[in-house]
Amino acid sequence: MELQLSTPALLFSAITLLMLAFTNRFLAIATLIRDLHKNYLKEPDSAIIVEQIHNLRRRLTLIKNMQLFGVFSFLMCIICMYLLFQGYTSAANWVFVASMGSLLVSLMISLVEIQISTKALNLELSDMEEIFQKRESSLDVFFKKDKKDDE
Repeated sequence: MELQLSTPALLFSAITLLMLAFTNRFLAIATLIRDLHKNYLKEPDSAIIVEQIHNLRRRLTLIKNMQLFGVFSFLMCIICMYLLFQGYTSAANWVFVASMGSLLVSLMISLVEIQISTKALNLELSDMEEIFQKRESSLDVFFKKDKKDDE
């Protein structure tokens, strides 16, 4: 199979959309950090706030690496297209493989960040869990809660 000029060009839109998603995650975390900072100034000894700070710092590092590998993949696509245009198909194939590898690393880091953000949401919900289990709702028919027998 021969690599066509249009093949790396197809990745442009995919990588651009991924970069947009990564930037949106970054902006959302930046907002969370600003809000958390305000809460931390009010309650500096709160254990949940300290745990969230550690979580957000790790997520920021992951998002930075996601963006780094995404940009590297984008640059490799451009170099690949240039090499194909110049007729260096063998080198273009290897550069395209590097681009795809970089994109794969970026997506794997994204999966890790999603797992961490889910843990962060569970941490946020943990302090409300007792209240949720005690209350009754008309939706209990659809979402059965585990009832503890006090007998």
